[in-house]
Amino acid sequence: MDYKRITVAGSGVLGSQIAYQTAFKGFEVTVYDINDEAIARSQERIAKLKGNYKKDLGATQEEVDAAENRISFQTDLAKAAANADLVIEAIPEVEDIKMRFYKELGAVAPAHTVFATNSSTLLPSQFAEATGRPGQFLALHFANTIWINNTAEIMMHPETDLNVFNDLVAFAKAIGMVALPLYKEQPGYILNSLLVPFLEAAELLLVKEVSDVHTIDKTWRIATGAPLGPFAILDVVGINTAYNIVQAKAAATGNPAYRKLADLLKTEYIDKGKLGKATGEGFYSYPNPAFLEPDFLEN
Repeated sequence: MDYKRITVAGSGVLGSQIAYQTAFKGFEVTVYDINDEAIARSQERIAKLKGNYKKDLGATQEEVDAAENRISFQTDLAKAAANADLVIEAIPEVEDIKMRFYKELGAVAPAHTVFATNSSTLLPSQFAEATGRPGQFLALHFANTIWINNTAEIMMHPETDLNVFNDLVAFAKAIGMVALPLYKEQPGYILNSLLVPFLEAAELLLVKEVSDVHTIDKTWRIATGAPLGPFAILDVVGINTAYNIVQAKAAATGNPAYRKLADLLKTEYIDKGKLGKATGEGFYSYPNPAFLEPDFLEN
């Protein structure tokens, strides 16, 4: 299929990035979210992305404006999906929310529309039947800061049509991604199979009071040469996402450490509006986080 009209469902940090990157590469994009407030926040994010593309990619003012003009916004799902060749879902990492969304989407989207989930940890087979079109459903997972960290993991489930899979690989390349095909389902794909346990280990060190945020990040960076520590990465990922993953793990395992960690993330960060870099504060304060200070890695 030659995709022309793309709908991105979910206008959070990554959803807005997916929408803008897709529009930047010449596609007509509709952004869907549940209310006007969410749409307004997405419009603000996209306005800021224009500056990033000029700074990081050398894009011209004309190019960034043209990309923005290729994006429309919608709070009515039926209207958002009405002409879509592809719907990319980037809604919260909560199984019940995604299940409900796909049942609603499957009922209103055209028969030819392909659905792709950007889920970080949940498998496409969990939602395939709810879509009403399992052969036209698969995963398309992006990394945050999409215009720089331009990976796209395309993962099929047992019922995905191979032609649909190959079409999505081609689409990922068309929007400037390095396409990474996965032919078998794997929770966490490649990136998060490596990243989530790493971030979780750091969070558990914190919640068990083994050490503090700065010391944990400092240890990792000095010992490995990495540019960011785990808590700086969590600020980029977003603390809501981290909370949803930990909350699900607490429910599944009954492990009190995960419950304590979920409570910490909610009460000390989410409830206080400290959601990460996107809100100006998370484990660090932005735009001048402590880990950028010249002496951060010193004793």
